[in-house]
Amino acid sequence: MALINDHFLKLPANYLFADIAKKVNIFRVTHPNSDIISLGIGDVTQPLCPVVVEALQRAAAEMGTADGFHGYGPEQGYDFLREAILKNDFLPRGIHLDIDEIFVSDGAKTDTGNIQELIRWDNSIGVTDPIYPVYIDSNVMIGRAGVQQQGRWSNVIYLPCTAENNFIPRLPDRRVDVIYLCYPNNPTGTVVTKQELRKWVNYALKNDAIIFFDAAYQAFITAPDIPHSIYEIRGARKCAIEFHSYSKTAGFTGVRCGYTVVPKDLTAATLTGERIPLNPLWLRRQSTKFNGASYLSQRAAEAIYTPEGRLQVQQTIDYYMHNAHRLLDGLRGMGYEVYGGENAPYLWMKTPRGTTSWQFFEEMLYGANVVCTPGVGFGPSGEGYVRLTAFGTHEHTEEALDRLQRWTFNR
Repeated sequence: MALINDHFLKLPANYLFADIAKKVNIFRVTHPNSDIISLGIGDVTQPLCPVVVEALQRAAAEMGTADGFHGYGPEQGYDFLREAILKNDFLPRGIHLDIDEIFVSDGAKTDTGNIQELIRWDNSIGVTDPIYPVYIDSNVMIGRAGVQQQGRWSNVIYLPCTAENNFIPRLPDRRVDVIYLCYPNNPTGTVVTKQELRKWVNYALKNDAIIFFDAAYQAFITAPDIPHSIYEIRGARKCAIEFHSYSKTAGFTGVRCGYTVVPKDLTAATLTGERIPLNPLWLRRQSTKFNGASYLSQRAAEAIYTPEGRLQVQQTIDYYMHNAHRLLDGLRGMGYEVYGGENAPYLWMKTPRGTTSWQFFEEMLYGANVVCTPGVGFGPSGEGYVRLTAFGTHEHTEEALDRLQRWTFNR
């Protein structure tokens, strides 16, 4: 008899955004004439920039010829893209990596979910709270998270990020094997300085821990003292894996491309104390389970590093950050307590008068026809907050603000 992996049965019935979609669809059926504006899911709305479209067209034409056709590519990614990544994302920041430390993938979500396969099931994990759900869910699937009790997983060490600590988590008061950090943070939109990030690197080095650092939103950083990569911190090559995505920076949510950095200096121990480098293990894993990102998507990613591509991508980022600043100013002007929106495309808003996250979601949907994301879906410290995104159009963002203002003052 085939037995199921019963760790999957411990997961909540639906992924957070599936629950949101279900509630929104019910609203659409019962209110067919309503025009809903979504500030909930973090999908982009602006079209691909011209250089990316041109690169896709050239690559497609190339694939249509006998000489230019590409079949299976290298599992780590084509050298043309990896070299562009090294020269543009790291060297300008004084970070020196080898090309074999770059692994091109179909997105950061895939790699942040799969990377935990490299460590034993009984390693302890620490997560900033609130946090992107994939980090925990992927650990639940392998049996590392324990069981859920009152919204918390028994084997997960939560590191609360709240207004009381300025959304900067304290270092664990115990030894933790693996720590998930995401900065700029999804969902709170907050950031950490190099000084604060250095504390985490020092902790990891002292405690022989590994940091999984999600830098998917680094392109939205504008403040000069905020690190774009954990490798800006001395010693991080020995303790950190970093994830990058083109989904939000270049609108690749439908194209699918990103990359992960696994330094050769990073090792983990066997039960006998032998140190094993993780770089060749990740290569082995990718070679076995992944045939590489498509040639078309990698040519498209390469194009964003051209002078024209960098300018066009920055224009798109500026477009979204204009929305973020408008939402931040507008919501604060309505009297809401709001964080983020300055170095990230997310805003983290406190619900008024002790309203729960899901209750406020329902009230905003039915009262203003605007969709947000309930903060509790990102972890226990998210209760009493909702997340808003800046990935809409200017027109929808302004209309959402108008609706929210009328709804707020008529409540």
